[in-house]
Amino acid sequence: MFSKNRDRLLEGDIAAKFLSAVLAQPKVKRLLSTDHFSVDGTLIEAWASMKSVKPKDGSGEPPAEGGRAKRGSGLPWPQTLERHTCLDHRSGCPALSQGQRQGGQAVLYGTWLDGNRHGLLVDACLTLADGHAEPVAALHMVEPRADRPQAITLGADKAYDAEDFVNELRSMKVTPHVAQNTSGRSSAIDGRTTRHSGYAVSQRIRKRIEEAFGWIKVVAGQHKTRFRGRDRIGWAFTFTAAAYNLVRLPKLMAETG
Repeated sequence: MFSKNRDRLLEGDIAAKFLSAVLAQPKVKRLLSTDHFSVDGTLIEAWASMKSVKPKDGSGEPPAEGGRAKRGSGLPWPQTLERHTCLDHRSGCPALSQGQRQGGQAVLYGTWLDGNRHGLLVDACLTLADGHAEPVAALHMVEPRADRPQAITLGADKAYDAEDFVNELRSMKVTPHVAQNTSGRSSAIDGRTTRHSGYAVSQRIRKRIEEAFGWIKVVAGQHKTRFRGRDRIGWAFTFTAAAYNLVRLPKLMAETG
């Protein structure tokens, strides 16, 4: 058992190092953005039926039907975005906790961070699809890049328009270029942000990440993972991010000389 767990951790470490090695190449580094980023996520169907999800209390009953807690649905957010706690169910599938139910399948949530300059993926994070882990993943990935004197920006869609998330970004000196969600509520993004021309630019460029989603889910087969266990699914998720960059780099290098 120890050997298997060690191998899984090693696989995940190798995938992260592989992505870092691709981005560290001198010809690649000049294509990366250091000031402006975008974040978004996509659902990944796990190789596990929701029948394998069992309550922690040992009752043996599967969780009730229904989707995940959606942002803006009126359900409470975590008390803090710095720590994400597990929910009330777990899967019999090794190392796979429960996520959203979709067609009877357990679903995880993959989040990418890309540089706005050329849309290359610079980080990846796999979490539970419970409606709260996605902003935590975004903060986790952007925080190391915010450790610099000059402020950076982070573009995101209106699903990330929540006061807690926006305040956490500002506390890290990250300008939140988040799309405003004004559907029956007030937005956490105000004129301090929207009045700048860079906000509109970020809103336009952040949509490039959808191209990565399409390639990774259709071409790389990540719509439904073929692995079991969050460690191995996370390895595949990060590895395909590196592969996406490698596919795009020859054309980008040719265009930029």
